[in-house]
Amino acid sequence: MQMLDRVLFFPVTPFDAAGAVDLDMFTTHLEQGLAAGPGGVFVACGTGEFHALEPVEYEALVRRAVEVTAGAVPVYAGTGGSLPLARQFSRAAQGAGANGLLMLPPYLVAAPPSGMVAYTREVAAAADLPVIVYSRGNAVFDPETAAEVATIPNVTGFKDGRGDLDLLGRIVLAVRGALNGSGKPFQFFNGMPTAEVTVPAYRGIGVTLYSSAVFCFAPDISLAFFKAAATGDDVLIDRFLVDFFHPLVELRNKVPGYAVSLVKTAVRLRGLDVGTVRPPLVEPSPEHVVELERIIAAGLALTAAAVAG
Repeated sequence: MQMLDRVLFFPVTPFDAAGAVDLDMFTTHLEQGLAAGPGGVFVACGTGEFHALEPVEYEALVRRAVEVTAGAVPVYAGTGGSLPLARQFSRAAQGAGANGLLMLPPYLVAAPPSGMVAYTREVAAAADLPVIVYSRGNAVFDPETAAEVATIPNVTGFKDGRGDLDLLGRIVLAVRGALNGSGKPFQFFNGMPTAEVTVPAYRGIGVTLYSSAVFCFAPDISLAFFKAAATGDDVLIDRFLVDFFHPLVELRNKVPGYAVSLVKTAVRLRGLDVGTVRPPLVEPSPEHVVELERIIAAGLALTAAAVAG
């Protein structure tokens, strides 16, 4: 398994005017992102509207991502939902040449952590690919069950989108204890929406990898922040948080689903016609688009100043 590093790119899924997946625009989106130098591509995941795709569309997107990346970086694909569909998505991803899977939460039903272990075993067994488990929403693990899923042979990562750092700290220690002496590679990820806001806190417990939705529309901002975090430039980190990331989060929190639709709108604002989101998500209001433009401009200005030194 190739270990992941650097900023992880989660592309949006473009739709054309008729609402169909636009593979040509997806190619352009991927090529622009790859030129900026991500550490991996995660296709058809949260930002890519996995919830809104059917299997044929999904497989076409994964196959195109594999073709475009041409082995330059690993390609992971989302999987999840009902168990039969999760198996189908996982097999389709393997058939399309993906390097791994990001296991998203199952259909929205309440289940105990032990149930999530059983679900993970079933999904992991569906394809011969590395699986990163995403703990978010109704996909809840405690230290004991996180350690249990970490011992599943092809589960190679744990991505946290819940933000409970006390719990995550205990999960990290439990997993490390369970894998001690096994030699198995295993990685932890910060999967919070607009993850940069929580990067300093996650780094404090040894979780340095994160997904960056901002990379979709402003890789220069994303990479400048990544460099500041990696080098411990706390002054620049604070400036990015105050001028760009905190305002973006405040805007994101105004409407459910803006974590996806704002990103897609921002990609359009930066020059790519990736279309709109599929229902039940909604497009940002005109006043929120204006606010988003202002936030992006502030981030780009700060990035330019940081690069200029």
